[in-house]
Amino acid sequence: MAVEDEGLRVFQSVKIKIGEAKNLPSYPGPSKMRDCYCTVNLDQEEVFRTKIVEKSLCPFYGEDFYCEIPRSFRHLSFYIFDRDVFRRDSIIGKVAIQKEDLQKYHNRDTWFQLQHVDADSEVQGKVHLELRLSEVITDTGVVCHKLATRIVECQGLPIVNGQCDPYATVTLAGPFRSEAKKTKVKRKTNNPQFDEVFYFEVTRPCSYSKKSHFDFEEEDVDKLEIRVDLWNASNLKFGDEFLGELRIPLKVLRQSSSYEAWYFLQPRDNGSKSLKPDDLGSLRLNVVYTEDHVFSSDYYRPLRDLLLKSADVEPVSASAAHILGEVCREKQEAAVPLVRLFLHYGRVVPFISAIASGEVTRTQDPNTIFRGNSLASKCIDETMKLAGMHYLHVTLKPAIEEICQSHKPCEIDPVKLKDGENLENNMENLRQYVDRVFHAITESGVSCPTVMCDIFFSLRDAAAKRFQDDPDVRYTAVSSFIFLRFFAPAILSPNLFQLTPHHTDPQTSRTLTLISKTVQTLGSLSKSKSASFKESYMATFYEFFNEQKYADAVKNFLDLISSSGRRDPKSVEQPILLKEGFMIKRAQGRKRFGMKNFKKRWFRLTNHEFTYHKSKGDQPLYSISIENILAVEKLEEESFKMKNMFQVIQPERALYIQANNCVEAKDWIDILTKVSQCNQKRLTVYHPSAYLGGHWLCCRASSDSAPGCSPCTSGLPANIQLDIDGDRETERIYSLFNSYMSKLEKMQEACGSKSVYDGPEQEEYSTFVIDDPQETYKTLKQVIAGVGALEQEHAQYKRDKFKKTRYGSQEHPIGDKSFQNYIRQQSETSTHSI
Repeated sequence: MAVEDEGLRVFQSVKIKIGEAKNLPSYPGPSKMRDCYCTVNLDQEEVFRTKIVEKSLCPFYGEDFYCEIPRSFRHLSFYIFDRDVFRRDSIIGKVAIQKEDLQKYHNRDTWFQLQHVDADSEVQGKVHLELRLSEVITDTGVVCHKLATRIVECQGLPIVNGQCDPYATVTLAGPFRSEAKKTKVKRKTNNPQFDEVFYFEVTRPCSYSKKSHFDFEEEDVDKLEIRVDLWNASNLKFGDEFLGELRIPLKVLRQSSSYEAWYFLQPRDNGSKSLKPDDLGSLRLNVVYTEDHVFSSDYYRPLRDLLLKSADVEPVSASAAHILGEVCREKQEAAVPLVRLFLHYGRVVPFISAIASGEVTRTQDPNTIFRGNSLASKCIDETMKLAGMHYLHVTLKPAIEEICQSHKPCEIDPVKLKDGENLENNMENLRQYVDRVFHAITESGVSCPTVMCDIFFSLRDAAAKRFQDDPDVRYTAVSSFIFLRFFAPAILSPNLFQLTPHHTDPQTSRTLTLISKTVQTLGSLSKSKSASFKESYMATFYEFFNEQKYADAVKNFLDLISSSGRRDPKSVEQPILLKEGFMIKRAQGRKRFGMKNFKKRWFRLTNHEFTYHKSKGDQPLYSISIENILAVEKLEEESFKMKNMFQVIQPERALYIQANNCVEAKDWIDILTKVSQCNQKRLTVYHPSAYLGGHWLCCRASSDSAPGCSPCTSGLPANIQLDIDGDRETERIYSLFNSYMSKLEKMQEACGSKSVYDGPEQEEYSTFVIDDPQETYKTLKQVIAGVGALEQEHAQYKRDKFKKTRYGSQEHPIGDKSFQNYIRQQSETSTHSI
C-alpha cells in the first residue's frame, strides 16, 4: 500500500528473520525455565508472533516474517514474552530500532541487547499545541500578560491493556511556581480531539502607565516552560498510566506572540532508569527494511524499455537485465525485481528462456546443469514462488497437515531411536508418508501453472539440444527445479511457504527432513539412488523405492509439466484456500430482533466463497459467494471507535470486520478485492462509515439503501501478471544499479580491456561474464545514462520538498529525528532555509 506524497508514491516493506534469544533471566521458581515467544511490533501494534518455545532460557525461533507496511511508524520493536497460564503474559524485555537506524543493520545478523520495558520506554504519539501571549487590561487599569495554551488534539497514543482513555495535564512551571490544569477524559480513542484552552498569568501585574508597550521580564520567561503530560485514565487500583510528555520553554514566544506546532511525545526526564541491559539477555535478528519512492510511469520509460528488450539482445549477456545480475553482490537481489517486472509485462518466459539458454551453453557437464546460484536459477526460483504458491498449497498442504496432526514416529537412524520405538514400525510410518507426498506431487501435473510449464519446456529444449548424447538431461534440467528447489524445500520448511503457521516441533521437523531427502532423490532420477545418501540407514530405507514404477511416475510427471502447449483439461476450477484466520465481526442484522454485537469468528476465503465459522474446522455459520462481493473497503474508525476495520459489501447489507492489526487488515482487503475484482456488479461508490442510529455517519442519508457517497478505491487486477506494480519494480532496479555504480563503471573498463587486449583476463575483471564487449559496453552506457537521469529527478524532488517542508508540521513533528537528519543532509547541498 503506497502513501501518496505530492505525486510521489512511497512504499515501505520489511523482511525479518527472528533467530534466537540467549541468556534470558531465569524464572524465580524451582524449574527456572521459561516458555517464551517473540512479537514484531510497528511502534506498539503487534503484527506478528512466533511460536512458543517451552522450557528454555535460550529459545531458538528461526522464523521469517515479511510485510508491506501500510502506515508511518517510528520504531520497529521486538518483545520477548513469558507465557503465564493463569495471568497475563509478562514482558521480559524488548528491542526497539528507530526507523532511521534500520539501514545500519540492513541484511546482516545482529545481536541486540534486550531493554527494560516501562511506561517511559513505551511512549509514542504526537500532540498539536498552540500558545498565545496577550496583554489583558483589568478594570483597575492594571496590565497582565496572559498565556493561552490550547491543546488541540493527539494522534497515535499507545493502547494500554487493550484500552485508551486519555486526558492531558497542562502545567506552567518555573523556579518558584507550578500551576497545573487538566482536560476532560476522552473515552475509547487513541486519537483524542481535546480542543481545550487554559489561561495562565506569566508576568507580575504592573500599572499601564509604567508599561505602555508590549514587553515582559526576560528572566521570568526564560525560566518558564509549559509542560504537557498525557495520561490514560485507568480503572485499576494502581492509578493512571503515563503516556508521554513534552516541555516547551516560553522562549519560543520571543519572536511572536503566538506559536503553533506538532510535537512527538517524549519519555520523562527521569525515566528509563532501568536494569543493566546484560541482565535481560539478547536477541539475534536480521532486518531488511525497504523504502521505495516511486514517480509516475513516464519517468521510468527509458530504463524500463531497456530492461524489457533484454530477451531479444544477442548475446543475452549484453542485456541490461543480465548486467544487473553481474553487478549485484547476490543474484537474488537482482532476480526479485526483474522477475516481477517481466511478469507484469508478460515477458518472463522469453526472458528466462534466453538467460537459461545462455547458462546451458556455458555448462560443460550435464550432471551440474542449473545446480549453481546463477541469475537464471534465481529467476526461475522467484517465478515459481510467485506463480506457483497456490499450486504448492493445493498439492502439499493436505499431506503436510496430516503429518503434523498424526505425529507418528518416523526416526530410522538406529542411534537416534527413543525408548519403546520400533525401527520397522518407524520405517513403515515413514514409507507411508513418503508415498502420500510422492503421489500428491506426481499426480498434480495437470494443475501446474502455465507460466511454469512454459519455462520448463524451454529448459528441457535447451538442455536436450546442448547434451544430445544424454537421454535423461531433458528430465534432470526440469527436476532440478521442480523437485530440488520447489517441492523439497517446502516439505523441509513448510512455515517458509505458509504451509504451516510456525516451525514444526522437533519430531515432526525430523520426519519432514527424511521425507524431503527421499522425495528429492526420487525426483533426481540419478543412476545410483542408494549411493546418493551419505547415511547407511537412508540407503537401506530407499530400497523400498527402487521399483521402476517410481521412476516412471517421475518421468510422466516431468513430461506433462514440460510439454509445449499443455493446457489444463479440468474445466471446473477446484476450490483453493486463499487465506484463513480469526477476526472479529459485527452481527449483520439478518435476524429482525437480534443483537448487533461483536463476536470472534474463524474466517475462511477460497476462490469460490468467503465464510465464517464459530471455530476452525466447524461448519460455516455464514457464506458469501465471491460473485456477491460488490466491494471491499476500509471502515472509518469513528464508526465503532475500533481500529483496523473493513467492510465486505453485499447486495443486501455490509459485513463489518475487525482485523487483528493494520498489516492483517491490508492483507484481507487486498486478497478479497483481488478475488472479487471481475464481478460484473462491483460498486463504484460506497459509504466509508457505518449505518447507525437511522442514518449513514458519513453523509447523514437516512435510507439504508442510499447510494454510496465516496468513490471505491481501484482494486488489484485479478491476474498475476498485473498484480505487481511495474513502476515500483523499475524503481527498485534503478536503486540497485545506482548502489552498484562503481561496478558498472568497472564493467565498462573490462569491456574496453577485452576489446583492445584479447588475451588472458585481468584478475579484477574475471568475475564478469562478457561475451560481446562492444554490445555490452553499448548497453552499459545506456544503463548509466538512464540511472543518471532518474538520480537527477530524485535530487530535484528532494530539493523541492525541502523548500516546502516545515519542522513542527503534522507530517514532521518537533522531535522527528529522521527529519532532523534529513535537514542536516539537505543543508550540506542546499542554501535554502526552511
